[in-house]
Amino acid sequence: MKTNFFFLILLGAAILLGCNQVKAPQNNDGLSGELTIFHAGSLSVPFKVLADSFHKIHPEVKILTESAGSLASIRKITDLGRNCDILASADYILIDKLMIPEFATWNLLFAGNEMSIVYTEHSKYAKEIDQNNWPEILQRTDVIFGRSDPNSDPCGYRTILTWKLLEEAANQKGLAEKLLKKDNRYIRPKEVDLLALLESGAIDYIFLYKSVAIQHKLPYLKLPDSINLASPFLNEFYSKVSVDVTGNKPGETISQTGEPMIYGLTIPGNSLRPDLAEEFVKFILEKGLPIIEQLGQSYVKPSYSEKSTVPEFLNPLISE
Repeated sequence: MKTNFFFLILLGAAILLGCNQVKAPQNNDGLSGELTIFHAGSLSVPFKVLADSFHKIHPEVKILTESAGSLASIRKITDLGRNCDILASADYILIDKLMIPEFATWNLLFAGNEMSIVYTEHSKYAKEIDQNNWPEILQRTDVIFGRSDPNSDPCGYRTILTWKLLEEAANQKGLAEKLLKKDNRYIRPKEVDLLALLESGAIDYIFLYKSVAIQHKLPYLKLPDSINLASPFLNEFYSKVSVDVTGNKPGETISQTGEPMIYGLTIPGNSLRPDLAEEFVKFILEKGLPIIEQLGQSYVKPSYSEKSTVPEFLNPLISE
């Protein structure tokens, strides 16, 4: 009798253990390990959502993300020799100029954005600022605005391009120089570093991407297409202005010419897990683009830059 009783207990325990094993997350595709991603600050929210979604499908893959200005992110690879599995830049052209062919072989264009002026309801003159008077308001002595470093972050040099385009469009010569001289102590390495200053009231306005304003539920002033670097139909006009920024080597500069905003990504040549990186890039193309668009970035048909050597693993997903 006792023997049968203990046998039933053991049998029940075995059944329960088997049930628990069935319910546990399974990684049937064998993907596991760490995936390291360096990305632009403006991609922090989208890539967090993408990483969480990817992890649900591949629970044994640990995703490590580092946010920085795109130029700073690239220099982690090109200058510091740090290993990275995916590099995502807010300006695709930086990958072409600074990474191909030595540090990468291809560059996938996958999203767009536009420049805007972001503020809060407590910002000075928040109720009267508009598309016409913002240059005058930002030059007032009681108003403080912030921007990111053009030598670290595309949003920084795009801010200056926006000012220069307004000079061209409205014949306001000297405007960019005036704005360049004001509030320089509120320049930060990347655009999202300025959000805390804005929300605390230390500054009144930020030159920032529209998507970041939407993600953080902040009011923003939509700028005309002639200066917001968003329209693919205004490339010829945008190209009339340029900004010089620091290159890869000491004393080297590269010229950034105005053009419609397009984000790019690549798998660097020093990736330790190109297999995981390929799966994540395929996930972005197959399921991630609607997520990125819902978070405020404009749709761009995925394509390769002119300098790319097209990778075979993406051939079925990209129709040129």
